Order: sequence, then C-alpha cells, then structure tokens
Amino acid sequence: MSRRPHHHVYVIELSKDVLREPRFRRCNPGYIDGKPCVYVGMTGLDPDVRFDKHKAGIQANRYVQQYGLWLLPDLYEGFNPMPYEEAVDREIEIGIDLRSAGFGVWQA
Repeated sequence: MSRRPHHHVYVIELSKDVLREPRFRRCNPGYIDGKPCVYVGMTGLDPDVRFDKHKAGIQANRYVQQYGLWLLPDLYEGFNPMPYEEAVDREIEIGIDLRSAGFGVWQA
C-alpha cells in the first residue's frame, strides 16, 4: 500500500537586499533588474509551515531566514501535493523556468 502524495514545492519571494550578497549575484548572471528574487524549495510539510520554520531558523536557508518576505503560491500551488520523486524534479524545473525568465533564484 503506497502512501498518499504529500510533498510540496514552494517559492518564497526574497527582499531585493539579497542582491547585495556576492554569492547570490554570482549564481544569477542572467538576472534582469526589476524581476523578483526567489527561493525555490520542496518539503514534506505544508509550505506555510515550512516558511515559518525557515524564518524561525529551523533547518533554515540563510537567504530565506534573512531576506524571505512571503510565499508566492501562484507559482506552485497547482502542482501540490505530489510524490517525493516528482517534487524533486519539479523544484528543479521551477528554478530553471524562473531563472530563464530573468528572476534571481536560489535553491538549496
């Protein structure tokens, strides 16, 4: 008996202040001024719970903890929930798509 799909992808908007981070800038050479900066992740939790954990410093990404503003559900809600393997692939695809559109993207 297989488990019900419960993994989620999520996208968090980051403050533009993240652009002051040299490592973030280096990883986004195609960034277009004015486009959003985002963090793309996947989790077995509800995205709202995962965002709160990032902000609280629990298994947090440094950029999300310091610069995370809010979730951008329009960019991911239609995909969730899904099996783990699909979530891994979808996280990568979303990051590639957003980076191709000129977004500043960080993925762990």
